[in-house]
Amino acid sequence: MQETHRLLTTTSYRFIDQSNLGPTFNALQSFATDDSLAISVGEGSSPTTARLWVHHDTIVLGIPDARLPYIQEGVGYLKSQGYKVIVRNSGGLAVVLDEGVLNLSLIFPNPEGVNIHEGYDAMVSFIELLFEDVTTDIEAYEITRSYCPGTYDLSIDGKKFAGISQRRVKNGSAVQIYLDVTGSGSERAALLKTFYEIGKKGEETRFTYPDIHPSVMASLNELLGTSMTVSDVRDRILRKLYDLSGHIVTDPLEGEEIVNFEKRFEQMIKRNAKALENLT
Repeated sequence: MQETHRLLTTTSYRFIDQSNLGPTFNALQSFATDDSLAISVGEGSSPTTARLWVHHDTIVLGIPDARLPYIQEGVGYLKSQGYKVIVRNSGGLAVVLDEGVLNLSLIFPNPEGVNIHEGYDAMVSFIELLFEDVTTDIEAYEITRSYCPGTYDLSIDGKKFAGISQRRVKNGSAVQIYLDVTGSGSERAALLKTFYEIGKKGEETRFTYPDIHPSVMASLNELLGTSMTVSDVRDRILRKLYDLSGHIVTDPLEGEEIVNFEKRFEQMIKRNAKALENLT
């Protein structure tokens, strides 16, 4: 039995499922939504919240990626492969999102004494609990040859299937994880390997970009020999949230949350226009 992190124990979870909104659902909307939810969770007007989201054929760049010496050519390559490109407002580097990648945001309040590492630890604990019936081999450490490498990469047998980032807004934190559920992890990695090769062209850069080896990445189905769908994992998440709290509410954004969403969405649009202004 996996240990349950204290941030996961609550009397109620709010559950917002945006995993089936289709190809027109823009990733900029997701990051603005998490900002709005972090504000309301942080001020106590919303319970701890879990939000699911899927974006089709989208590359989410980190801010350092937009500074690659040949970023225009790199983005051109991604677009030629049929991908939309945005720059996110949370930490990390480029990741691949498609219909086989389920994203989960856990939005926690930040009471006094809760540091940034606890948010990451809570997400790791949740994913271990989520799949405890099929594996106890999930590990959290940096897979250096993966895309968007970080201390809280999740892997099985040295192959990464998930990465975690965190965005802290006022008194709330949105801890975001992508889960490669279906498809080929190595094919996703190969796409970004080529992106970095084109965007860097071997030049020396102040920032150290990842040297991606596609063989170190895989989907959960590849690693576990399963045939799970994104919907299957969605159902697992909902059941686990109920197990942890005993109470689920499904209220959409409302009132001041919509106002905050619109403000944050506009900020995301402006930030992306500035970051990618010469890449049209």
